Amino acid sequence: MVRTFIVYVADHPGVLNRVSSLFRRRGYNIESLTVGHTHLQEISRMTVVVGIDAQGAPLVEANLYKLPEVLHVHDISSVPSLHRELVIVKVAASQDVRPEVMRVVEAFRARVLEVAVESLVIEATGPEDAIDSLVEGVRPYGILEMTRTGRVAMTRGSAPVFAPGARTPKGAAPFWNSDHLNLLRNCS
Repeated sequence: MVRTFIVYVADHPGVLNRVSSLFRRRGYNIESLTVGHTHLQEISRMTVVVGIDAQGAPLVEANLYKLPEVLHVHDISSVPSLHRELVIVKVAASQDVRPEVMRVVEAFRARVLEVAVESLVIEATGPEDAIDSLVEGVRPYGILEMTRTGRVAMTRGSAPVFAPGARTPKGAAPFWNSDHLNLLRNCS
């Protein structure tokens, strides 16, 4: 089963390697990994999509908490959530097929970022299955280049997954404060 973990980490060099290495050492293939800044200073958010069974998920979560840079982990696989992906695709589109390509673009509510003599650069965001369908829709015209971000996810509703001063699932001390972040900076 594919599971989606939201992992909040201290924002400093080497954290991405440590988190991804944890999955690698346990033999799990990461299907998608996105990392970005949050609204909280010095905190980054990772969305990790990995093929793992229900029994393995709590073990991975517990092992993530052993990494000092990991501040909070949440498996949102069973929680109502929103999932999106971004794709930018360069499609061969000469003048004779351009109207057909544009119909595909419009059908998927995508945007044209650049029009060149023999190609179009298209951008789309949406659920992974919609992105897959768009890619298949333009494939017959010739994909010259493509990049996808991987999944980003957020739980539905007004409650945040992560809030300063929250506690880890085992009721430990607050998982971060400025002293904790300073200590992490000094350790790296």
